[in-house]
Amino acid sequence: MRGPSPSSPDVSARMSRQTNRDTGAERAVRQLLHASGYRYRVHYPVPGMRRRKIDIAFTRVRVAVLIDGCFWHGCPEHATSPKANAEWWRQKLDRNIQRDRETNAQLLAEGWTVLRFWEHESPDAVMRQVAAAVEQEKADQGKRATKGGAGR
Repeated sequence: MRGPSPSSPDVSARMSRQTNRDTGAERAVRQLLHASGYRYRVHYPVPGMRRRKIDIAFTRVRVAVLIDGCFWHGCPEHATSPKANAEWWRQKLDRNIQRDRETNAQLLAEGWTVLRFWEHESPDAVMRQVAAAVEQEKADQGKRATKGGAGR
């Protein structure tokens, strides 16, 4: 999607500094997970979807963690709508939200647990929820292995 010209040099400069990976929120959660002994992959490809990445992936237990920016992903609490080029921005941001839904559906179809968080959420609270999900998946895998391995 080709966009209109920036409404001002300040807007152009600000938007060019926006990152789509290794954001402060992602780094904070990763640091807490790592300090707690968890190992994970960063920017792991979404199976079956070119050019889509999982922010933090626990590949053995198939837990996908995505940390969404409030502006780019339509946070109900903090999203804003630009005034300049409003229609173009509305379409772009709506498409981001649709892409998130498609990514969730693909991951779920591939057997992943999908955890999405907003960038404004407490990194400590996010880390605890992620750790709980990873531990639950490990326990569930252990149960399946015990049941499935007995007759083989």
